[in-house]
Amino acid sequence: MKTSRFSALLLCVCICLQFTAKAQQNLGNQTLPVVSPVIKGHQVTIRIKAPGAKEVLVKGDWLAQGKSAALTKGADGVWQYTSDNIPSDLYMYQLTVDGVTMVDPANVYVLRDVGAQFSVFYIDGDRAEGYKVQNVPHGTVEYPWYPSPGLNAERRMAVYTPAGYADSRQRYPVLYLLHGMGGDETAWLTLGRAAEILDNLIAAGKAKPMIVVMPNGNAAKKAAPGFTPDNLEPIDFALPHTMDGVFEASFSDIQKYVQAHYRTINDQAHRAIAGLSMGGFHSLYISANNPGTFDYIGLFSPAILPRTDTAGDIYGHLNQKLLTLQKSGFKNYWIGIGKDDFLYKEVSDYRNRLDSLHIKYTYFESDRWHMWSNWRIYLTRFAPLLFQ
Repeated sequence: MKTSRFSALLLCVCICLQFTAKAQQNLGNQTLPVVSPVIKGHQVTIRIKAPGAKEVLVKGDWLAQGKSAALTKGADGVWQYTSDNIPSDLYMYQLTVDGVTMVDPANVYVLRDVGAQFSVFYIDGDRAEGYKVQNVPHGTVEYPWYPSPGLNAERRMAVYTPAGYADSRQRYPVLYLLHGMGGDETAWLTLGRAAEILDNLIAAGKAKPMIVVMPNGNAAKKAAPGFTPDNLEPIDFALPHTMDGVFEASFSDIQKYVQAHYRTINDQAHRAIAGLSMGGFHSLYISANNPGTFDYIGLFSPAILPRTDTAGDIYGHLNQKLLTLQKSGFKNYWIGIGKDDFLYKEVSDYRNRLDSLHIKYTYFESDRWHMWSNWRIYLTRFAPLLFQ
């Protein structure tokens, strides 16, 4: 009886082992997935399996502005491209397969910029380390809704509070950080890596702990796509009330909410405002129309010239307003732009205006064009100057 039971048990074990061996063999015969991107030192290799394709291109922000590079097809139907050496940074790219633009299907790391998606990767080094999540104390990001009587709407903003905020009674300085045209309250956090930049700078003792407020600068929108009652409507780059003075006029609604709901230090010495492109435009005119409000003003690749069809006084009498701003006192008026930026001449002309008015400013000129790579650099350089 015992021998019979032992034989039956042995037979079951053998059958299980046989099935296991077959399963392992079948797994071994499966086609291995394409791995992309592959980073080796300062080079990236991008691959995609598209055996029926006739042309595959990659467009990335390590390439010359507006340029693409061709992938080469292998015998296995896998197309491949390897870059030259590129500097440390966070890079964004898209693939175009026979005219169809897409993200890299093998890369799960994707960011949305306005209405397009991009795959991303890092090239290691000092710059990229500033944008990564590091083993340091982390701040918290919230998305509160605030009432805006000036825009007759409940609107959404993003607010970063530094590590230790929730467990303390301390009051903090505040930076209002504004996005560009087509962006929203999520842009500086996703594309700009603002929370990671602040976490890392603060942990290293290079920047003061601060609250960072990132509102939605589109006066016609309540919140980022997918977070409004209209839900999944198409994303537009230019919206009604873009740079027409309405957002600037209603900015006090944002300040009132922040000062009432967060432990801010409510004086000029502990307030800063900065923005990129359209957000730089907003920062210029909000600060000019509110002298004595901000000690630190940052214009990152800013648009300067208002639309010709705008009315009201928001954009008028700029020279007089700038002189009043100077008399009210500020510690740093900071301007940054890339050498190949399409707004370079506007910014040069604006600097000439400031020079003619004998208004002091800090100027930083980087390489390249109107791109997130530059704006992350500008925030990394600007934040350590604040509230010192």
